[in-house]
Amino acid sequence: MSARPHPVLGGPLTLFLALLLALTGLVALPAPAAHAATPVCALACDTLDPSKAQQDAFPVPSKTINGRIVRLHVSDPDNMAWASIDNGTTGESVWLDRSWDRGATWEGVLGKAGIPGTWTGTRTLMYNITDPVGHRRGWIRACGDAGGVTCTDWAYPKVCDGSFCDGADPATASGDDTPVPSTTLFGRTISLHVDQRNGMAWGVVASGGAGDEIWLDRSWDAGASWPEGASLGRTSVPSGGSSTRTAMFATRDPRGLLYGGAVRACGREASHQEGSCTAWARPAPTRARAGADTLMATYQTNEGWWRSSWWNSAVSITSIIDFAERTGRHDYDWAIARTFEQNRGVFPAGVRSSDPIEGHFISRAIDDAGWWAIAWLAAYDYTGERRYLDEAVTIANYVHQYWDPGTCGGGVWWDRERTYKNAVTNGQYLWLTTSLHQRISGDTVWGSRATTAANWYLNSGLINSSGLVNDGLNGSCGNNGQTVWSYNQGLAIGGFTQLWRSTGNSRYLDTAKRLADAAMSSSVLTRGGVLTESCDVGTGSCDDNQKQFKGIFMRHFADLADATGSATYRAYVTKQADSIWSTDRDRLNRLGQRWAGTSPNPSDWRTQASALGALTAAEGLSAGR
Repeated sequence: MSARPHPVLGGPLTLFLALLLALTGLVALPAPAAHAATPVCALACDTLDPSKAQQDAFPVPSKTINGRIVRLHVSDPDNMAWASIDNGTTGESVWLDRSWDRGATWEGVLGKAGIPGTWTGTRTLMYNITDPVGHRRGWIRACGDAGGVTCTDWAYPKVCDGSFCDGADPATASGDDTPVPSTTLFGRTISLHVDQRNGMAWGVVASGGAGDEIWLDRSWDAGASWPEGASLGRTSVPSGGSSTRTAMFATRDPRGLLYGGAVRACGREASHQEGSCTAWARPAPTRARAGADTLMATYQTNEGWWRSSWWNSAVSITSIIDFAERTGRHDYDWAIARTFEQNRGVFPAGVRSSDPIEGHFISRAIDDAGWWAIAWLAAYDYTGERRYLDEAVTIANYVHQYWDPGTCGGGVWWDRERTYKNAVTNGQYLWLTTSLHQRISGDTVWGSRATTAANWYLNSGLINSSGLVNDGLNGSCGNNGQTVWSYNQGLAIGGFTQLWRSTGNSRYLDTAKRLADAAMSSSVLTRGGVLTESCDVGTGSCDDNQKQFKGIFMRHFADLADATGSATYRAYVTKQADSIWSTDRDRLNRLGQRWAGTSPNPSDWRTQASALGALTAAEGLSAGR
């Protein structure tokens, strides 16, 4: 389908001259001001002291002005830069310029510092190069004034992802797919092409004539804006020709912590100013990587979570860790530590959750704490860092305080007020106690708690006569008959699978298989072979918690498939991934609530994390992990 006409402002010559001046470092005095600088926060906030930099690199040559040396310093691990001037005298100055539109305009004189008396040099504070929270990619340069103004070249004008950088030749692509329909304009065909494997894109104009133009737009916020990425690779059809193509451009900027970039191809006919563009699209190197990229595009880098949902963020970072573990990709390893460091402290009510967070990811909601313990055990398995295991132990000890044999013979309370014993908290407890026993050398305490929890669970009545797990127990300690949710079923499958791994007791594996078989065969949880929540049916809609349940189920179901090698279980995992990919994905790789693709089918980061769990499970099984 055709996009609405794309205006072409100023023509190619104007754009070329503007970029040429920006790239040469030539500036007038005073430097043109684009906008007042708004502080940017990513891994750190603007104005961080350079003494805290993790690295000091020089991505562009220094500049000399009247014998003074102006340098741009960059710390890639921090995604920040600072400027210095040396061999100077009192009153001479140095600063940074930062541009969000490829050097056409810039926030000038950032951190301007003058050389103080008796000194011969000075430096600015550090500023972020890109703005992943605001979905903006920046360029940055150092400028100095010493009887005249000069600036270094901009860093970084090219996006590089792996072995490919902006400007690569499409002839080097490993594939050529057209993910969205082409658009036409005055008889010309404008098409978007992608190298799915390497996440690169280029545009083609065909059936045209000399002077026709083709370019790419690149957006870091799903097509809402594209100031840095307008008119990338703008190319004209040569005399005597009828078609041409742009160079290739990347859709991920790992250095800038920008992922899930969207691209579209745009073009115009030589004698008209209006243009036309294809729809926006994102490449999909693999199913799981496409899902992870899109999820991480919504990660709140400065705060280290997915804003507005506390426990859901724990499950989401677990999904990212599982993605890394099962696929061998290390793209988001930084986010594991970031989430841990930014959230282990104390937060008043309303900042991370409606409840106060009391430190160590603990609040009055026992199951919320449990999700974070599960996340940090996954982090420990993946990284081997002891701090994650220690944190999981701290949280699990807190959860254990609410194991109460005085009511219903055992089981963990759902909340600090001890109002409800339910399946989710006790499924978590079973999995956590078993997992800690497996990871702590010489343990006897957690192993004993695990077998006690398992035997209580089996006799509690939580599992009904159909082999399905209801939501919890009533005031008489009987099954309350409330909704069968997929995550309760999954936690029980995972807990009993892990306990079988620890003990070799076939009773526990038989229970896990009985629960899995019931989930697959009952229309309560599976319809047409696709995992389906009760709120996925008809005109129903799942709330923000329920949107994430199915991914939790798949994590534990895949564990059972790994443990047993069952072709039936593996086929079920594959079925979920296939259905998500074919019916529940849009052209930007956003994955919805309903894995069968029925309507209404909202999508957000919670549904993305949930579906990623299925895609990761399937990819892990196919890779033999």
